Amino acid sequence: MTTHPAGSIEQHPDIIEMRARYEAAAETPVAQGVNGLIALAGLYLAASSWIVGFSGLTNLTVNNLIMGIAVTLLAVGFASAYGRTHGLTWVTPVIGTWTIIAPWVIRGDMSTTSTIWNNVVTGAIALVLGAAAMGLAAMRRS
Repeated sequence: MTTHPAGSIEQHPDIIEMRARYEAAAETPVAQGVNGLIALAGLYLAASSWIVGFSGLTNLTVNNLIMGIAVTLLAVGFASAYGRTHGLTWVTPVIGTWTIIAPWVIRGDMSTTSTIWNNVVTGAIALVLGAAAMGLAAMRRS
């Protein structure tokens, strides 16, 4: 004999109310702006190796492509289903931090000034925007 719960946790009134609050927060112009800028930062990071010209830096190129796609997908999730993805907002600042240090970790002495500046500026932007997205989630809790 198997027992089934009377209702799924997904249908609990508190969960439904919490998601509704997060969705309302995601619909504000500030949240939409932050999510849009996160998406643009991710797209730029993914394409930056070709824009800046990371010739001969294959590992850093692949890193930026993967991290950029990840940031872009996070932004899409935040924009389309913030009530379900707000718990992942901490990932964007982590990726931003990794992007800042990646030229030294991945290429060490082989990094060029342009690769370092590209990653430091793009990583800092992702870090700040990710922190802003986290702040939006925290403000809605109070």
